[in-house]
Amino acid sequence: MKSVFLAGLALVLSNSVAFADTIKIGVVGPFSGPAALQGKNFQAGINAWLAVNGNTIGDDTIEVIYRDLPAPDPAQSAALTQELIVSEGVQYLAGYYYTPDAMAAAPILEEGNVPMVVFNAATSAIVNASPYVVRTSFTTWQTSTPMAAVAHDRGIKKIITVVSDYGPGIDSETAFVTGFTAAGGEIVESVRMPMNTNDFSPMMQRIKDSGAEAVFAFLPAGPATLGFVQAYVENGLKDAGVTLLAPGDLTQEPDLAALGDNALGLLTTFHYAVSHDSPENAAFVASATKAIGSASELSFPAVGAYDGMYVISKMIEATGGNQDAAAAVEAVKGLSWISPRGPVSINPENRHITQNIYLREVAFEDGQYINKEIQTFENQVDPGWKAP
Repeated sequence: MKSVFLAGLALVLSNSVAFADTIKIGVVGPFSGPAALQGKNFQAGINAWLAVNGNTIGDDTIEVIYRDLPAPDPAQSAALTQELIVSEGVQYLAGYYYTPDAMAAAPILEEGNVPMVVFNAATSAIVNASPYVVRTSFTTWQTSTPMAAVAHDRGIKKIITVVSDYGPGIDSETAFVTGFTAAGGEIVESVRMPMNTNDFSPMMQRIKDSGAEAVFAFLPAGPATLGFVQAYVENGLKDAGVTLLAPGDLTQEPDLAALGDNALGLLTTFHYAVSHDSPENAAFVASATKAIGSASELSFPAVGAYDGMYVISKMIEATGGNQDAAAAVEAVKGLSWISPRGPVSINPENRHITQNIYLREVAFEDGQYINKEIQTFENQVDPGWKAP
């Protein structure tokens, strides 16, 4: 397989030395299956950026090529990445919703001379997997750490943690536990669930039995997060006064209508809310809503894709349309701009995005349920990143 890849790659690279007329961007994500809404948000963010900025940069035309990866599948992610580089001749890769898929694709980047802009996958270690990885999403360390301060400030002393058993879940657990215990809090139990868990009633009983005042939870956004919050309410934990604390994956906007009044008051920390109050976000939401077709489906992966396209555009400008992954990545180290989510920048040391993290509370305003920002943790780096 590798020899076939290298032979095809040599042909691609020999044809990419000259100034390109069309620059192809390969996007890998879940465009079908249970997480299809997340892939739809990737597309909405990309199309919103193209609607505002057009599909040309200098003398080059941008073409976006999509590949569907419905569920975490590292082997298929690597295969799709190779196909996009060798068969389609893409100069940039983007998307990657799940951490295992991004990690599987990363080792291919240097041989392919192709940068990867991660729109979602949230484990801190991804940027260490290749010097050609840049991230415009978030990490679960970044979104979970502030919640430890929130719990402490609200006088919560005993907490149980419940997370999905994979990279981002473990990062989220570790981030919260580190911050909360440093502040003097007690973790009464830490539970890791298989990623395919969909019956949460036994877990809710375990939370009740733990005697914790609150539960800190992380699951990847999608059907499981909706099911978890519904189980939390239906099994009486909310009425019993057990506080639910989580990163924003658990209250993504498309789920709020289904949760209804049961979601009111839920607290999450996250990098983006559709209701964020800024002119940049108002313009983005209008464009992305038009692209996705329904305001109720718009969610955080769209802003990761929108900002990812901005970063790719700056890479293309810096390289004059030529294929030079090292120069493209170098050009965006330290890049700063005003995103729909607020002020952001690319950390030159690790190529991860520095951004505000917001404490949000689910509220009902102007006829709709929203994640209302009530506190800002400014200029948050990734506290989970460690130099390789």
